[in-house]
Amino acid sequence: MAATVGTTVRQGMGIIATIVRIVGLVIVAILVAHIVLTLLDANPANFLTEFVSSWAAQLNLGLGDLFTPSQPKMAVTLNYGVAAILWLIITTVVVRLLRRV
Repeated sequence: MAATVGTTVRQGMGIIATIVRIVGLVIVAILVAHIVLTLLDANPANFLTEFVSSWAAQLNLGLGDLFTPSQPKMAVTLNYGVAAILWLIITTVVVRLLRRV
């Protein structure tokens, strides 16, 4: 009976770890998409650009103005790039911790 409970807990934690990893990767993808759309001068009035931009602003960990270079594209690349890297690191650490349990 105890072995069954342990196996079930491990499987549950594995599923949770997978969900956390997927959510983290989606967040990173949104931040990177915002960088790419900015660098390619996407139409800011376009629905997709607005959607990605609004989500990226919510997910940037408050780093939207960490660096303030004179070029706006460089600012977006640096600030949102750092946020994407941090999300990737946070996600990796949390997933590893969940898989150890």
